Amino acid sequence: MTHRTDAQNDSLDYANTQKRVEVSRADLPVSCPLPNQKLWNAHPRVYLPVEDGGEASCPYCGTHYVLSA
Repeated sequence: MTHRTDAQNDSLDYANTQKRVEVSRADLPVSCPLPNQKLWNAHPRVYLPVEDGGEASCPYCGTHYVLSA
């Protein structure tokens, strides 16, 4: 049996390639990197409080998440 890691999963995006990401309420809670991103080359997952002020930045990579209306 072969074990595939997310590094080999072509359906996932590379983490932290965008500097501004719009998210909706359906995406809450928001974490960086996002669940659809590869984790093998990313920082540890951190949850961001975008629902509090409508936006938040990741303390690791600086990606800015904005809650869309």
